[in-house]
Amino acid sequence: MKRIILFLATNIAVMITLSIVLSLLGFSGYLTPTGLDYSALMVFCLVWGMAGAFISLQMSRWMAKRAMGVQLVDGKSGQPELDWLHQTVANLARKAELPMPEVGFYDSPEVNAFATGPSKSRSLVAVSTGLLRSMRREEVEGVLAHEVAHIQNGDMVTLTLIQGVVNAFVMFFSRIIANIVRQMVDEKISHLVFFVTTIVFDIAFGILGSMVVAWFSRAREFRADAGGAQLAGKANMIGALQRLMQNKEMVDDSQPQLATMKINGGKGFMSLIATHPPLEVRIAALQKAQIL
Repeated sequence: MKRIILFLATNIAVMITLSIVLSLLGFSGYLTPTGLDYSALMVFCLVWGMAGAFISLQMSRWMAKRAMGVQLVDGKSGQPELDWLHQTVANLARKAELPMPEVGFYDSPEVNAFATGPSKSRSLVAVSTGLLRSMRREEVEGVLAHEVAHIQNGDMVTLTLIQGVVNAFVMFFSRIIANIVRQMVDEKISHLVFFVTTIVFDIAFGILGSMVVAWFSRAREFRADAGGAQLAGKANMIGALQRLMQNKEMVDDSQPQLATMKINGGKGFMSLIATHPPLEVRIAALQKAQIL
């Protein structure tokens, strides 16, 4: 419930902020008595789509810490496991020629790790206590290398750009269709029809758009696996994925809004909207890769 409330509060804050910006720019209304003002609509969709995505990106590290309950470590705790975690990320970041990211852990029995942040210089790598307990150190190093590779590849920014463009297209075309439908009904109910039709097509196009975003997200996982293998060694990376496969039932997938922070992927129809490929597919791809 804490995570859900936090996400809802953030979304509401973003909506209020963007509404104020649009009003100040004079683009608060795109539906005129004579039809759609396409220029205003394009600005509206770009602001809501792109700016909304980038505001979420800027808040991603802060959100992740609070949503997952991440506790930061500095390598000076006196606890061997946590100090080793910090030092390993530092070594991997140095090898990847990256600024040192924040390092943390969160208390959970699930086997999981993630990287997030608005830029390479403001990033976070975090792992669950369940992962630290269930994997050997060389396997944990493989997982950490995968997350550092995400930062090295700039995946968070690229995914945000794609999500922003998709959002803008979804909003633009749903409102064009809603306007066409509005013109086919009685004027007394036209505004209500426009509102309802917009919501319906926002959802429909949003589902289609999520498939595009998910496809890129899956592709970035293969690149991060290859990058992790280069940083920590191919054997360690494969060993990490194999261990994750053995413990994949211990990944908490009950909250879809946190899917990009999870390791597992879906199968069947769910594979179209899964942010991660199935682990067995990732292992097979890495085994075939020409990486020393």
